[in-house]
Amino acid sequence: MSERPAHRPTAILVGVQLPGVGDAEYAADLAELARLVDTLGYDVTATVTQRRETLSKSVVLGEGKLKELAELTGGRGFVPSAVPVRKDKARQRREEEGGEGDDEVEFDDFEDDAGQVPIVGKDVPGDSKKRPALVAVDHELGPSQARNLERATGVQVLDRTGVIVEIFHRHARSREARLQVELARLAYVAPRLRETGSRGERQAGRGAGETELEFDRRRIRDRMAEIRRELEGVHREQDHRREHRAGQPTVALVGYTNAGKSSLMRALTGSEVLVADQLFATLDTTVRALHPESHPRILVSDTVGFIKKLPHDLVASFRSTLDEARHAGLLLFLVDASDPTFREQYAVTREVVGEIGAMQAPSRLILNKVDRLDEEQRAELQREFPDAIQMSALNKDDVARLHATIVAFFGQALVEAELLIPWPQHALVAQLHGEAQVLSEKHEEAGTLMRVRIEPDTLKRVRGALGPGAE
Repeated sequence: MSERPAHRPTAILVGVQLPGVGDAEYAADLAELARLVDTLGYDVTATVTQRRETLSKSVVLGEGKLKELAELTGGRGFVPSAVPVRKDKARQRREEEGGEGDDEVEFDDFEDDAGQVPIVGKDVPGDSKKRPALVAVDHELGPSQARNLERATGVQVLDRTGVIVEIFHRHARSREARLQVELARLAYVAPRLRETGSRGERQAGRGAGETELEFDRRRIRDRMAEIRRELEGVHREQDHRREHRAGQPTVALVGYTNAGKSSLMRALTGSEVLVADQLFATLDTTVRALHPESHPRILVSDTVGFIKKLPHDLVASFRSTLDEARHAGLLLFLVDASDPTFREQYAVTREVVGEIGAMQAPSRLILNKVDRLDEEQRAELQREFPDAIQMSALNKDDVARLHATIVAFFGQALVEAELLIPWPQHALVAQLHGEAQVLSEKHEEAGTLMRVRIEPDTLKRVRGALGPGAE
């Protein structure tokens, strides 16, 4: 993993604890947001929290907390009034002639809480280089809420969804991942567009009577339609590759982000997949053969990690990637057993896997990173999860035991069969050595007689290739 830059921009976290959310859950959510912001490249320097019955429709926080936040950011500390000052003709004429009138607060698209008044504040002095560059809010914000927070604080504001979308945008590497993330990003940005510049400004490509805002939204719709068409082609290619692997046993690693899936993938397959101690380091599904190779060969797929409150647009975008889990013969639910919140993370993972229709496959729970626990903690986990596999992806003996468990699981489904491979179809012999356990092999006048232990679907396919009489 690359070293952390010496001087990174800073960020402030904002959270509102609503009724029904316990202190432990609230603290865990904020800690997770802090890790997300860290992954995005910011150092968290402060946290502003508040207990409220409901979120403010305008700026999330109440007046006092908004002022406290503004003092940290160097912002104005107030939001504009939702009601413009009415002017009679005489007053308007005096102002046009240069006379003094009452100050009027600007506003646009401001959704005001009932009876809320502007918060009066003033600029906070200080070195702008030391001011935070981001305010991250642990709630989904409407366009007006985000805009008004930015106007009150003077810095960029992102809600939890925005932070996750930006992380995905930076980490996407393959063409498919980039397209999927761009689609989700545009879906996030589209409702947050607002008019900029002069409304009378002409812009190339704008239709007659079309405002700049309408033009920008149309361009986004067109680009999203184009991405969907490109993804359809990518998905067809994926389906062809999946059909080519049909009949091969596959195990899918699924779990919360940073649970150790990529480390386990590397240990089980010997592949050089990216391993980094950060959230959403892996966005691309990787499929590799179990190593040392078994007969039949078993494939292992690594999938994108899950997280609490994962934006629905991202779940939908990565549905095709998660299809590897839906088509797997065995699901390994991986959790970081050293994380106090792993039970909630496990529940979130199972919920998302259920949403994509993958829960019909058999599954095992893997309690990873137990090397960070003491003997008493491991014994307690054994009592709570007696059927789970405790291991560390960094321990070769643990990985070897899991390897044997996977091979034994798929071995239960094998059936024994005797096949006579005619000489003209001798290529099937090499194929069977890769897709079955060869128990015996004898060359006869008509061809090669093989006794094998093989997957039922693979046996059906081979007998179909041999033609009538292969039974």
